[in-house]
Amino acid sequence: MRENLAFAVIGGSGLYQMQGLSDTREYLLETPFGKPSSPIIVGTLAGKRVAFLARHGLGHFISPTEVNYRANIYALKSLGATQIVSISACGSLRDDYAPGHIIVPDQIFDNTKERPRSFFGKGLVAHVGVAEPFCKELSLAVLEATRASGATVHQGGTLITIEGPRFSTKAESHAYRSWGMSIIGMTASPEAFLAREAEICYTTMAHVTDYDVWHTSAEPVTVDMVIQTINKNTEIAQEALKVLARNLPERPDCACQHALASALITNPAVIPPETRVDLALLVEKYLK
Repeated sequence: MRENLAFAVIGGSGLYQMQGLSDTREYLLETPFGKPSSPIIVGTLAGKRVAFLARHGLGHFISPTEVNYRANIYALKSLGATQIVSISACGSLRDDYAPGHIIVPDQIFDNTKERPRSFFGKGLVAHVGVAEPFCKELSLAVLEATRASGATVHQGGTLITIEGPRFSTKAESHAYRSWGMSIIGMTASPEAFLAREAEICYTTMAHVTDYDVWHTSAEPVTVDMVIQTINKNTEIAQEALKVLARNLPERPDCACQHALASALITNPAVIPPETRVDLALLVEKYLK
């Protein structure tokens, strides 16, 4: 049930389907962690096989905290994904990152509290390095593809992930700015960290929809504001993904894809059989 995927796309708010796919196939998958947010659509884009998953479900009925991030990443891994591009809406915490711009961040600050953050546990411990949480090579490829689409795009910055689903208070927004955060969203954590545990390259194409609530000359963020900006940027995102499909190597050898090689600490002899079965997709090659 594996596809020869160039990359996978996880669509966020406002992006629930991917245009331009041909020769499509729909996968309804079950994982040891439950069902993914939506069926996964695999199709051909610019001659490459690409997978698409709607993070919040078809019709947007899953809140950021309720997203089954583990099932989503596990399911994409089971289909053969080695690279994931996340499309996300975000608020800006900087004057120069304006609504309508696209950011390819290079750091994450996890400020969530209620989400399962790891595939590991239940008798198998892994300590995965995430000092650089986004894949540098994939991020650069997405940056170049987005620039080629004609968008205003910025390289770098720290994305703080909050629990949601509510927006920030002004006090919170000003605090995040004082910490040096660049943009704010609700879904990068634990998605990026789970991708690293699954040895999948991961990056984010973050669409700035608003100035959060700190900006005195801008209106406070609303759902309408988010959707309007995302709708305007959807065409840009689709074009950038086509460029990426044309230019991205299908099977790069990246350090992200060996992240577990030095991360597993548990003696294989004491791993419970059911845990070993559930995580075989991720770890079996290291336990032989």
